Amino acid sequence: MERKVYIGYARVSTVDQNEERQIVSFDNFNHKISKVYIDKCSGKDRNRPQLRAMLDYVREGDVVVVSDFSRLARSTRDMLQIVQELTDKGVNLISLKESIDTSTPQGRFMLTVFAALAELERETILQRQREGIALAKEQGKYRGRKPISFNEEHFRAECQKWRSGEQTAVETMKRLDMKRNRFYRIVKELGI
Repeated sequence: MERKVYIGYARVSTVDQNEERQIVSFDNFNHKISKVYIDKCSGKDRNRPQLRAMLDYVREGDVVVVSDFSRLARSTRDMLQIVQELTDKGVNLISLKESIDTSTPQGRFMLTVFAALAELERETILQRQREGIALAKEQGKYRGRKPISFNEEHFRAECQKWRSGEQTAVETMKRLDMKRNRFYRIVKELGI
């Protein structure tokens, strides 16, 4: 008899978000999840390190488990491509929230429907957001983000301490009250 290995895949959009809800859903699943892959990045495309690692790892007979489809993909095209890649390897997919199992014809059909609905929902939210911003701009209530203050002299002084080894990059970011992405972008722009 073929032994099934269950592999979990979880994704949150940013490093600040917590994947715990998804992990708990795996703990409540009727089968033991052998391995869990977690991405902390947007699902807008398939270029995610842990998704790629999971797709490389799975083999025939395995089952990939997700808490819900939106964690795996944000567009119908990406969802169907991922499912096709899994299917080509003989791997099935289970979504806990939607109660869908692609090992059945009904599950494959429902997957397509849910993926299309998820994409529609996302596009509708983005459209409403754009319309709301346009209306607020028209009424003079929206001016975009407030510019973040920046003192180049202070930035360079703190970076000098970092480059000389007096403090770590993390300490420098804290002293400048900057997030990692912004810090390194400015370092690159200023050629430090």
